[in-house]
Amino acid sequence: MSEVELDATGLSLPIDVNDKHVEAPSEEITREDLAALAEVEAQLDQRWSEVKIDPTLERIQALMDLLGNPERAYPAIHVAGTNGKTSTVRMIESLLRAFHRRTGRTTSPHLQFVTERIAIDGKPIHPRDYVRTWEEIKPYVEMIDAKSEAEGGPRMSKFEVLTAMAYAAFADAPVDVAVVEVGMGGRWDATNVISADVAVVTPIGLDHTEYLGETIEEIASEKAGIIKSRWDAEDLLTPPENIAVVANQDPAAMRVILEQAVSVDAAVARLDQEFGVAQSQVAVGGQQLTLRGLAGDYEDIFLPLSGAHQARNAALALAAVEAFFGAAPGKPLDLNTVQEGFGTVASPGRLERVRTTPSVFVDATHNPHGAKALGEALDRDFEFSRLVGVVGVLGDKDARGVLAALEPHLAEVVCTQTNSPRALEADVLADYAREIFGEERVHVEPYLPGAVELAVELAEDTDIQSGAGVIITGSVVTAGEARTLFGKDPA
Repeated sequence: MSEVELDATGLSLPIDVNDKHVEAPSEEITREDLAALAEVEAQLDQRWSEVKIDPTLERIQALMDLLGNPERAYPAIHVAGTNGKTSTVRMIESLLRAFHRRTGRTTSPHLQFVTERIAIDGKPIHPRDYVRTWEEIKPYVEMIDAKSEAEGGPRMSKFEVLTAMAYAAFADAPVDVAVVEVGMGGRWDATNVISADVAVVTPIGLDHTEYLGETIEEIASEKAGIIKSRWDAEDLLTPPENIAVVANQDPAAMRVILEQAVSVDAAVARLDQEFGVAQSQVAVGGQQLTLRGLAGDYEDIFLPLSGAHQARNAALALAAVEAFFGAAPGKPLDLNTVQEGFGTVASPGRLERVRTTPSVFVDATHNPHGAKALGEALDRDFEFSRLVGVVGVLGDKDARGVLAALEPHLAEVVCTQTNSPRALEADVLADYAREIFGEERVHVEPYLPGAVELAVELAEDTDIQSGAGVIITGSVVTAGEARTLFGKDPA
């Protein structure tokens, strides 16, 4: 059964109401499904760590060729950057779904469950589909492994395999559009075998310096590598549109991004220049926005996420979707649909409230730039009389920088560690914290449940109970373990 909608250009398009609006009931996940998933994960964990990159796309491109190039079966929006990628991807996806497009989403790392990394129509794929997809591509992966090892190279990394699984699952669904988050960097990231209709670059900061470079220019060069030429003389008579949507950047990073865009004939839309946030007001459960898009103003938008940084992410997402649909002055997107898309956004682990009285929030901040944005959001959107932090950081991150950015906003901090083998020991983190907070404001609990319990007690040690709060942060792993602790389902 079909009906007619107006797309971004004002043209009439048939839509399948049954496929696009009616969600099938969730399929039960059995003990057998989880056992099979665990077995696959054990196999994949024997591969090269996904936190490492190799400056080549040869292996993943060869695998795509063997699989029949599933990454070419649908248009795509590709998102790189240091901070805000996942939230921006989820906003883009929610907008596209509001416009009746069936979406594929891939993000990384996951918070709680590996199947979160591959989502169809906004929902993680079933563990059974995850296992089936791996089993279908496994023989081809082993062929690439054998060839690479014969030439003295490594087997395919876990991230390369997960990227291939996502692209294959999207083609199998099939999806109308893929929204793809870069894993690390951009130029040599496995996701970059895709030819995106729109490239999005969120704010770039110093992170993964051991792999991406020690300067903002070097890191920006890697991230900007997703902005590519779409001209292929063998396949096209005229090149398709090539658009880059860019967030606020350090001037040095922006210069690198613009140079890359010019080199590949990409049009550029920049936050606070071609589009932006016209107004943002704190509201119950989020914020009320007026966004200045590429095609005009969009008013009365409720975004159920907190912080000025999320308002900027929303502007970035809107511009990306406008660019994807070809919106232009005089041809804006339908306002009601945009409002619906933003109103249904969810970004788990991003200043997410998991408890009240005292309020407990979870945030996946893992670097100083993100911690600064988190602190600003806490100050702008909430009025805490006493805020206590629970912080667990991975050993390869700038723990001192994260703590320094959070210090002005926290009354006390409880240092802890996650179950990750990469976790920084709680005692070491506490030593760093004492340098910044002083001895009396720092506590240590080696396990997250105990750290949260202590933080709640410390937060409640005030005469104004309603103004007490706890923020659990420091890494994606910390946020994921906290969501599990509070009984939140993977999403």
